Amino acid sequence: MSSLIPRLRGTATLAGAGALAVYVWGLLHLVGAVLEAEDGGTGSAPLPPCRGNEQVAQVIDYSVGYLPLSFDCETTGGGSYTADVIPAYVNPAAVGLALAAVGCAVSSAYVSELRLRAEAREGGAG
Repeated sequence: MSSLIPRLRGTATLAGAGALAVYVWGLLHLVGAVLEAEDGGTGSAPLPPCRGNEQVAQVIDYSVGYLPLSFDCETTGGGSYTADVIPAYVNPAAVGLALAAVGCAVSSAYVSELRLRAEAREGGAG
């Protein structure tokens, strides 16, 4: 059981680093879309990240979301739609890896607690 604890902690660390890496990758896509939207000049209307949707003629502004990562094109009349600037796998992968990291960290603490209780019982009985 003692070799299980470092493995769980290592897996938690690796999954946490993976979640951070995937999130940063999506954040880079989001920043690129914002820079493209703010570029101005020739060819900036409609907003380049919002192109490719039938509502593109009604786009008046944009907003960004960080949890989950999203680039939303706001349209006249108060509507909006999410532009496909962030790869579809980024948000689910980041959440899945973060949950795996938390699960492994909690499991490591639980196994460590069980080991300490078993040692205390053995020490108290003798």
